[in-house]
Amino acid sequence: MTDPGARTEHEGAAVVFPAPGHDHGRCTQDAMAVAEARCQERGQRLTPIRRQVLEVLLDSHKPIGAYEIMERLSPSGPRPAPITVYRALDFLRENGFVHRIESRNAFVACVHQHVVGDLVVFLICERCGSVGEASSAELAGTIRSAAHAAGFVPKSPVIEIGGICRHCETAGS
Repeated sequence: MTDPGARTEHEGAAVVFPAPGHDHGRCTQDAMAVAEARCQERGQRLTPIRRQVLEVLLDSHKPIGAYEIMERLSPSGPRPAPITVYRALDFLRENGFVHRIESRNAFVACVHQHVVGDLVVFLICERCGSVGEASSAELAGTIRSAAHAAGFVPKSPVIEIGGICRHCETAGS
């Protein structure tokens, strides 16, 4: 799932945070189309609740907790049961459509195309709360080598780094 502006070059650095005025509707539409196509290819169903949970997460580039997802699914009516939302999140995670941000106990939609199980580096802005994904084959290789040397097989290779995104840094200076 790609955001057209997410990987362009700007001032020599890959842009992993969407610009404040990016076309979020298109970003969401593209991500949903990729999720639907992948499910169809795999013979899986993007059920209504899975679709709704993914849409809630795609509505923002910020991590959202499961109970907040429940609230957003039914702002004025009965909420879905927690197990229903957690099962949808499990399916979405297993298929690479969302990631869990461990430090926030929350979830974020994946708008990048990478293989499930690839090393993911989350860059978490401490000002605006947005999460960007960065990747580095070199870093992934170093971590795999270190894990292998220790006789360890990583299950979910994820790194979370807090800091300030380019947009907040520019706005603050």
